[in-house]
Amino acid sequence: MFKGSIVALITPFKNNVLDEDKYASLIQYHIKNGTNGVVPAGTTGESPTLNNDEHKKVIEVAVKECKGKIPVIAGTGSNSTEEAIELSKHAEKSGADALLIVTPYYNKPTQEGLYQHYKSINDKVGIPIIIYNIPPRSVIDMSVDTMARLFELKNIAGVKDATSDLNRVDQQLKKMGSEFIQLSGEDGTALEFNTRGGVGCISVTANIAAKLCSEFQKYSLVKNNIDSMSKAKEINEKLMPLHKALFIESSPSPVKYAASLLNLSSEEVRLPLVKVTEKTKKEIQKALKFADLL
Repeated sequence: MFKGSIVALITPFKNNVLDEDKYASLIQYHIKNGTNGVVPAGTTGESPTLNNDEHKKVIEVAVKECKGKIPVIAGTGSNSTEEAIELSKHAEKSGADALLIVTPYYNKPTQEGLYQHYKSINDKVGIPIIIYNIPPRSVIDMSVDTMARLFELKNIAGVKDATSDLNRVDQQLKKMGSEFIQLSGEDGTALEFNTRGGVGCISVTANIAAKLCSEFQKYSLVKNNIDSMSKAKEINEKLMPLHKALFIESSPSPVKYAASLLNLSSEEVRLPLVKVTEKTKKEIQKALKFADLL
């Protein structure tokens, strides 16, 4: 099962080109520090500004580097169903363990349109699909009922929930049961998400705090254990300023700056994203020091 600390990988650039060596070393950093899975080509990986060949390349490199040690959940979503199918089939052929597919953005489909979009992808692949429900970015919110319909299909396995509504964890658990994988899409609320029935987080912060995020998830997922919960809360408090600092400006610009300070990546982002301001840099530095990472 997909659970624990799963990193939403940044995509390192050098002179506006994929820095494959840095990307490979970043993935090795995660394997060595206990990360439970990687998501290449997601929002944090700047998928909107990767061309088709680059999108496929970052997935291929992730599969090659992970070598079955930790799962690769490939970001293959698109607001074009045909493109999502093409990317998903390529990811499966490349050896990805699962797919993370964002709800179609901009064209605002109905709930039936959402169902048909995911069903069309489901029917063309043979690996698990994690729905990525993120209304703040996609402008649409998949209902619990639509999710339940999709869960009846062979490959729909769970959701990355970035709705900012923790009540959804309870609703989805009640409707689909514990076999439906619920992963948080928000580091700052991951502790309560897990206590309500979630099993992990697809994390931005893990890019630069792999070990701490892995330990936090390990402790937070132990049920009915006061000592483990105490340790989870302690780590959560240590990371909270960082969770907040990484979203002062549009992600992934802040986390890429933080990664540059730790020699994990350059701070380069692609337009229309830009590098963070000096004021934000100071807040990120402060948060890194608070977490004993700098």
